[in-house]
Amino acid sequence: MYAQFFGSFLLSRKAVSAEQLTEAISRMSDTHIKLGTLAMHKGYMTASEVDEVCFLQTREDKRFGEIALERNYLFDDQLDDLLKSQNPDYLLLGQCLVDMNALSYEDLESLMVEYQDENSLDDISASGESPEKTTDIIEHYFKIAEKPITEHGLMYMKLIFNNLVRFIGEDFTPLSPIQCTDYTTNYCVTQEITGPLNITSRIDMTPEVAISFASRYAKMDFNVFDEYVKASLEDFLNLHNGIFLVNMSNTYSTELTLNPPHHEEADLLALTDDSFVIPVIYPFGSIYLLLTI
Repeated sequence: MYAQFFGSFLLSRKAVSAEQLTEAISRMSDTHIKLGTLAMHKGYMTASEVDEVCFLQTREDKRFGEIALERNYLFDDQLDDLLKSQNPDYLLLGQCLVDMNALSYEDLESLMVEYQDENSLDDISASGESPEKTTDIIEHYFKIAEKPITEHGLMYMKLIFNNLVRFIGEDFTPLSPIQCTDYTTNYCVTQEITGPLNITSRIDMTPEVAISFASRYAKMDFNVFDEYVKASLEDFLNLHNGIFLVNMSNTYSTELTLNPPHHEEADLLALTDDSFVIPVIYPFGSIYLLLTI
């Protein structure tokens, strides 16, 4: 989930626009990490060295690694390491933005260092993401927004982001959480959790976005905003909250009650002071998570 929150980081730094980020996310499945980006991430090469090798590739019929070895920018063991490595997906997002000319290699280098420092990602292993580090990134995401989150709230948010990846797709970026006391709905589904812990969760989107969201979730091609689409939104929220209840029972021996999901009839919702909304950008449009935790 590093890529999703790297995207949020880039937006917060105004390094890219939401439109550029959305396009880059949509390109990720068709993009491969280039050796130069990888070498920069590992600290084997600087951005200027990568730029020079990329320029020389336009003049010489040689691979990136060959030229880097000739210029002594890489050693044989480093090149072997790069060719064997598996790496965090936020590098792929950065590569897409460079390919689009939205960022230069110099920009990417400095932003990547800042992102890694902020989230203590210098020790990322080649095997990929760890659950503990993902939790730390999400907690930091709320700290930056000056929205402290409880241990249970953090557990809930980690699960909902994981479920978006699992059931809808990983090609999204969450924007910063926004505290709000009222909200104008599009099509909004609500569900309450009650007991020792009370949570109200809502998912809101336009009918057009709902069709795409439901199509991904149900793995069917919906073309109109109908009862099947509405039922898919309710089922997603219900499934997510049901898993959360199981996790709370298994981890904390806390038994909670899940009320049935329902569609909000009011166009303007009055929310409590501890409520916040998280816009989540997908290539097909934005969804909005409204939470009172």
